[in-house]
Amino acid sequence: MGQLQHLSDSLERARSQYLASTQQLAKIQRDLRENRRELRIAKHNLKRSQRIIAQRLVTLYTSDQASTLEVVLGARSLDDMINRMDNAKSVTSLDARVLAQVKTFRHVVKTSGEQLAKARASQQRVVAQRAAAKGSIESQIGQANSLLASIKDQIGQMVAADRARQLQMAVAAQQRMQAAHRVSQQQALDTVVGVTAVAPQADTVVAPPSTHGGAAGVAMSQLGTPYVWGGAAPGGFDCSGLVMWAYGQVGVSLPHSSYAQYSAGVPVSRDQLQTGDLVFFDGLGHVGIYVGNGNFIHAPHSGSRVRIETLAGWYSSRYDGARRLHAA
Repeated sequence: MGQLQHLSDSLERARSQYLASTQQLAKIQRDLRENRRELRIAKHNLKRSQRIIAQRLVTLYTSDQASTLEVVLGARSLDDMINRMDNAKSVTSLDARVLAQVKTFRHVVKTSGEQLAKARASQQRVVAQRAAAKGSIESQIGQANSLLASIKDQIGQMVAADRARQLQMAVAAQQRMQAAHRVSQQQALDTVVGVTAVAPQADTVVAPPSTHGGAAGVAMSQLGTPYVWGGAAPGGFDCSGLVMWAYGQVGVSLPHSSYAQYSAGVPVSRDQLQTGDLVFFDGLGHVGIYVGNGNFIHAPHSGSRVRIETLAGWYSSRYDGARRLHAA
């Protein structure tokens, strides 16, 4: 089972990388569209200014000004012509403005072209990363399915025992959250009537912010829901999808990525964890919601269901930290 766990965690990490690359690719594509639009505009403006310059050259060429004729006939190229006109005494203020526009638009065309080239290179790189992540996902799903098939006979007995254990842990977690809610209500009542609250004993559960406990309770309602890659709604969840959905039900918006979710809220030490805190594992590639008493709820991996797990043992060695979101 340790091998299956390793595969599933590796799969979850690859999935999160795939989603992150997809989001990055969408941004690059928006940038590409904007760069193409700016480049079209700059090229159009440059052509218009160049036409004005060309018309002005014809006028200068057909005039009787010897110095102007020298400017026109002595030029080796359009660029040289523009530079010569820029320096000629016969250039009018209108000419100067048009020349300045030509130089400006040429610079914009060059800059936009360079930005477009960089964006295209970034697009190719992210597409390659995305393809690699997808290939890794598909490969690991195949390995996991093969491993599951090889231990199918053992799974039935383990599932029955695990269901009983999950039921016990769920009942205990619900009781803790109810007790925490009662303590919170009593503390609020004592404050209202002016009663000095008695300091809680060491084993008293101190209520976390309501948003945290509420999100944990919502997630608990999905115990047994199948794991679905990319899932973020009842009927199927992945790890970050479960967290995003649960917090969404209490009015807190989170991204569908364990890496991005780690940027939310504030860090909290392991010995200060409260119900509703987000707990992260395996290089931030996996996330769950703390439910108290050293346990957390999560959507583990393909072939599994939303379940409660202990922070001790295997997950302790993969633990990366926790974040606490501000109460809504």
